[in-house]
Amino acid sequence: MAVEVPSRWCKQSRAILILCAVVGGEWLAPQVGWAQAPDPTGNCLTLDPFSSRIPPSSPATPSVPAVQTPAPADSTDRLKLPEYFPGQTINACACGCGVFDVGTSSMLPHGQGGMIWEEWDFQDQKQNRHGATRAPAADNDDKDIRTSFFTTGIQYFFNRSWGIQAEIPVVQRHFANVDNTFDWAAVGDIRLKGIYTGFSPDQSTGISFGLKLPTGEWKHEGVDRDTQIGSGSTDILLGGFYRTHLSADGNWTFFTQFAADLPVLIQDHYRPGFELDGAVGISFSGFSFQGVTIAPVGQIIGSYRSSDSGANAAQPTASGYERLLLSPGLEFDFREFTVYADVEIPVAQSYVGEQLAAPALFKLIVAFHF
Repeated sequence: MAVEVPSRWCKQSRAILILCAVVGGEWLAPQVGWAQAPDPTGNCLTLDPFSSRIPPSSPATPSVPAVQTPAPADSTDRLKLPEYFPGQTINACACGCGVFDVGTSSMLPHGQGGMIWEEWDFQDQKQNRHGATRAPAADNDDKDIRTSFFTTGIQYFFNRSWGIQAEIPVVQRHFANVDNTFDWAAVGDIRLKGIYTGFSPDQSTGISFGLKLPTGEWKHEGVDRDTQIGSGSTDILLGGFYRTHLSADGNWTFFTQFAADLPVLIQDHYRPGFELDGAVGISFSGFSFQGVTIAPVGQIIGSYRSSDSGANAAQPTASGYERLLLSPGLEFDFREFTVYADVEIPVAQSYVGEQLAAPALFKLIVAFHF
């Protein structure tokens, strides 16, 4: 006798298999091509989430081998960069990559089912800033940090209350300072989240919770910890959103989001700063052409990051900031596909120490709903 399997279970099983395959593939990638050598200092994982103190069994600074193997000819330039020592000036960059996780109304859930997407985020940090003003480029040994983030994401809602989400980034970075130029790419830090939207039948309110895993490369030779692709930390992720229609026809929509990133487990005496990003926006979906819905989006985005800490953080302190950005965008919807793009322009910002900042940030997302 044939047994009929409900279609909703087929969809859920397919989503779980896709999620496992994507996450599993990204976890295996470092093992077959991008594996990192063990930390020669033997430093252990720091378990205290609210302290940057070095464990008593560890030295005050990372240990340096007494005898170093000469570098091959093609990496001689990298050795010109100094090691980390207390009191040495190490200029930092103002990455603030978490700002890309808010201000994207098209990514909010709309019923049971799934969505898979590809996202490209870009920023070119080439303006030196100190406090609330631009500073002379000569005051900062770092000159340019140009980064493209290529993220594969999947989100699936089993019902109108519970969903899961995973984001797997691959990062390409160009870094230039007074001595050297570096160009490299690697897997970034994977983000895994659970989402709850059971507060109302229309999923207008939701919260998210999860972890950022230390899968990204954070030992690239000659590059400061704050400029590495991965943070080396395991972070707690918390977020939330709310949206509501402003007109009876549902064309005008107000939405707000926030995302918090708190590092709790760190490695090698470096603790990234706590980051909080939020967005408030309005979209209009009353335009259409040849079956394509065109929705202009306007947003105000706020971003805060505390200063890094630990023996391998920039000395003196050159991290932490507050920013306010204006972000116009456009969303295109056609059947199961969504294309979203925006630009984020800082209009007010303040940085701790000498830091490189981007004059604008860019985002492009192509999503498929199933």
